Amino acid sequence: MAEVRVRVAPSPTGAPHVGTAYIALFNLAFARAQGGRLILRIEDTDQSRSRSEYETQLLDILRWLGLDWEEGPDVGGPHGPYRQSERLDVYQRYAHQLVEEGHAYHCFCTPERLQELRAQQTQAGGRTGYDGHCRDLSQAEVEQQLASSTPPSSHVIRMKMPSEGSCRFEDRLRGEISFDYANLDDQVLLKSDDFPTYHLAVVVDDHEMGITHVIRGEEWINSMPKHLLLYDQLKWEAPQHTHLPLLLNPDRSKLSKRRNPTSVDYYRAAGYLPQAMLNYMALMAYPPVGKGEETAEEKFDFSTFVERFDLDRINLGGSVFDLDKLNWLNGRYIREDLSAPQLLQELKTWSLNDDYIQQMVPLMQERMDTLGDFMPKCGFFFAREVPVSGDDLTATVKREPEEVLQMMQTVVWSLDAVDGWDRDSVESALARVATFWEWPIRDITKPLFVAIMGQTAGPPLYESVALLGIHVTRVRLRSAVEALGGLSKKKERSLEKKWTAGG
Repeated sequence: MAEVRVRVAPSPTGAPHVGTAYIALFNLAFARAQGGRLILRIEDTDQSRSRSEYETQLLDILRWLGLDWEEGPDVGGPHGPYRQSERLDVYQRYAHQLVEEGHAYHCFCTPERLQELRAQQTQAGGRTGYDGHCRDLSQAEVEQQLASSTPPSSHVIRMKMPSEGSCRFEDRLRGEISFDYANLDDQVLLKSDDFPTYHLAVVVDDHEMGITHVIRGEEWINSMPKHLLLYDQLKWEAPQHTHLPLLLNPDRSKLSKRRNPTSVDYYRAAGYLPQAMLNYMALMAYPPVGKGEETAEEKFDFSTFVERFDLDRINLGGSVFDLDKLNWLNGRYIREDLSAPQLLQELKTWSLNDDYIQQMVPLMQERMDTLGDFMPKCGFFFAREVPVSGDDLTATVKREPEEVLQMMQTVVWSLDAVDGWDRDSVESALARVATFWEWPIRDITKPLFVAIMGQTAGPPLYESVALLGIHVTRVRLRSAVEALGGLSKKKERSLEKKWTAGG
């Protein structure tokens, strides 16, 4: 029997997402249960959003969780390189092979033409998608266009999708799934910058890295016809595919940072234990582990999970991310698994250490009369959440609650856009909010003391927010928005449109 090889392939375009850890957990459990190998591949072909610091954070957080891999960009392996940006020649070679064999074609349509096409299709109320304008150009026309392109690479390569028939495939958990080709447009394979799209790169990499089983989120099911067609055109055997259920917000929408903390960095900063996080993520799509129904237990360690892991037992119902359940489970680990010395060590590793506390000292020193003043004044730095009410938030400024609510939401968006998290960037972000609302800066900062610290005054706000970090800050601001009554989806979309135009 061939060795089982699975992969986790995140994009370094933001903070490490719980969805990435969730997918990595199930891939690793399957690999360990089958005596196989986990490969970590960095999908960094989105050059406008990929950052090396995000990759560093990603590797760090996966290791904090205990999700280790046998091959990857940091440890090497026989199928490297393991960053897609270092494999461009491979994708380009296969893209041009597909063109030569008649399965793909050069497309010279400008962004302006595509935008106009989409507007016309939308106005007509029909299906939007590429219309195949360049699909049947003659070889002479193609060569002429290639010779006159400025720069030479200012075109894309698209795959030729069948115009009729259907794609049928077997998902391990969902059974047979079918898609009509007529509903799919000709996918771009190689972009104008000579970087591949996800669809080409994932197929090429999974083949060349010997992946036998693809275990990924269900959002990729709609891409299967394109991927399977590429496998067929390149005469490769496709891996077995399994699509895991989505992680959901309490309202059963797709998990998003607007409704729930989604960065694993938040959970680490808020004091959750990695073993509890793994246990909880397993429960999101897997029944309690035990020898039988009567002995099944919701609290189980990773080794027990692997020992009894069966991919076919995954629950497809959709997994609601319930913070109350996570808190309960994390509390059990603290109370049941840690001795007092072990708990003390966990506290030191978490936040009760010199590196973190020494950053607070200069913020507190001018506000202390005795040493005993230190901990009460900086307690909000260690709290998972702070008490906040709508009345407290509006009592600091002569503004209507609805005004403070909308302002607080724009603070979230402004801080989310910060590139490089420090005191000055926080100040600049809040200044943008003040400019947008045409408010004095104090009308922005006063409610933020309450939202961030749970009190009307405290140490310097910009420095405190920078030290807390974006993930804890965002959660506290979200709690403040909810304390003020929250925004309906319609109002939020309207406000975001105005903010995007003027913020």
